[in-house]
Amino acid sequence: MTDSMRSSPEGARDQVMKASCDTDVVVVGAGPTGLTTAILLGQRGWNVIVVEQRPEAYPLPRAVHFDHEVARIFQAAGVAAAAVAASEAVTNYEWRNAAGEILLRFEWSPDGPSGWPVANMFHQPGLERLLEERCQYLPSVTVLRGYQVTGLSVAASSVTARLQSCRIDAPGVPVSAPGDARPGSVTARYLVGADGANSLIRSHLGEPAVDLGFFHDWLVVDLLPHEEREWQPVNLQICDPSRPLSAVSGGPGRRRFEFMRLPHETPQELMATGTIWRLLAPWHLHPDNATIERAAVYTFRACWASAWRRGPVLLAGDAAHLMPPFAGQGMCSGIRDAANLAWKLDLVLRRRAPAALLNTYGSERAPQVRDLVELSIALGDIICVTDPGVAARRDAVMKAERSLHTTGAPAPQLRSGVVRTPPDTLAGTLSVQAPVRSPTQAGLLDDITGGGFVLLTLGDPVTSLEPGRRAAFDGIGGRICHITSPGSQPAEPAQSGALVVTDSTGAFTAWMRAAGVEAVLVRPDFYVFGSAVRASGASALVRDLLVQLRARHRNYATAPALPER
Repeated sequence: MTDSMRSSPEGARDQVMKASCDTDVVVVGAGPTGLTTAILLGQRGWNVIVVEQRPEAYPLPRAVHFDHEVARIFQAAGVAAAAVAASEAVTNYEWRNAAGEILLRFEWSPDGPSGWPVANMFHQPGLERLLEERCQYLPSVTVLRGYQVTGLSVAASSVTARLQSCRIDAPGVPVSAPGDARPGSVTARYLVGADGANSLIRSHLGEPAVDLGFFHDWLVVDLLPHEEREWQPVNLQICDPSRPLSAVSGGPGRRRFEFMRLPHETPQELMATGTIWRLLAPWHLHPDNATIERAAVYTFRACWASAWRRGPVLLAGDAAHLMPPFAGQGMCSGIRDAANLAWKLDLVLRRRAPAALLNTYGSERAPQVRDLVELSIALGDIICVTDPGVAARRDAVMKAERSLHTTGAPAPQLRSGVVRTPPDTLAGTLSVQAPVRSPTQAGLLDDITGGGFVLLTLGDPVTSLEPGRRAAFDGIGGRICHITSPGSQPAEPAQSGALVVTDSTGAFTAWMRAAGVEAVLVRPDFYVFGSAVRASGASALVRDLLVQLRARHRNYATAPALPER
């Protein structure tokens, strides 16, 4: 028996649990959401097994857009630079009517508030390769391909997934392989179902969906032009009542076209090769100068799971929500799921927070998803108009009010969960990231701080944090970062342990002063827990965070530190 087991019954229970589990977390599904979840947990040292039914990565494009916030999450996962380099950053997006008149225009600066381009158009197979290669560099992450989850056995503090080896005879169709069937199972402390719209994990849980009843069929065509062409605007939405359509980037060297199915057409008629080339003809595209990479008819839906957690089983990505593509937030929402869930699982697995913390995953994410689903529906209601009279009235209103938007889809605010209550100026909003300079390096803030909980201050908060509270903050991976004005020389205080950085562009100083605050406590998923008018209020910020994370479990001020894993 180890010393930790002698000194702590909870430590003994942890040891028994670890011995009875094959891994800490099983992630079902090796798409962007599942792989990002695995990376964020693996970087924190947790053993993760990713189970994927496909023996190889899906080779065709699906999602084509990620925003600046998702790029920041990819930065935390160690793949942002490569992902953005392999993407096409878009700075404009236009909506036009059938006559070519501009109804709405979006113009974005090259860098968004997260320090990355606002809109990035990409090729999903390439992104998935980057994510899987990152998994391969993490010794605690294993990607197990060619296995399907056939059932779950859920206990109070673990879950066992029954596995069946499988092969793929047709895209998306798993078929058991009797000659090579090797039934098995894997037991974990937690399981994350990130296995897509037809999620087996969601069906095993029996969770009903909240469905808003938005259904439209669209033909999605991914194209490889043979010759380089300048497309202006790069992303275009044509609100033509005779056939609403989209023409956008599919990543460097690729184009995506989306055509709404009209009532008199069948999906089979729309997918006919002759029909596709006829629809593409106005763009001067034909078999001699372009290759169709993929064509499929999709039914755009708007729904989310009524519950995102049942015991040790959680849902993420398309398994938890589906939305129309008009705001470009489908995959982005799944990556946000990964960022929200990973830091909470980390604290629970390390026993720095009770398992009840995981209840805030769904209570935080579901309202955010609902906001984006409703935004997507609102955009779709404008786009999917096929009545000429209604379209004419729409065009008249939009031309009269023609507006220019300089931000992407709004980052949905957290209204409850692990945020300071009552909400203050910045609580629940997405924090800013910009370049800073420390005594030893320069770069974006997260690369300098290392992520985790970060207390940003414009004044010195260290003296107001008593040793016990500072130790508790350190125990959850907290970091204090004092920001000095542009042009000053950064210095590392000798005793406080706080990081001092120079605000290279003035972005942090401007953000905090505009909000009238001198201290901001940022969560590991980059949302603001809370802020304080004076730097001296940082101690109360830290106290409130610790209470929210641990009050249901024990008093952080008097209890001994929870044992490590």
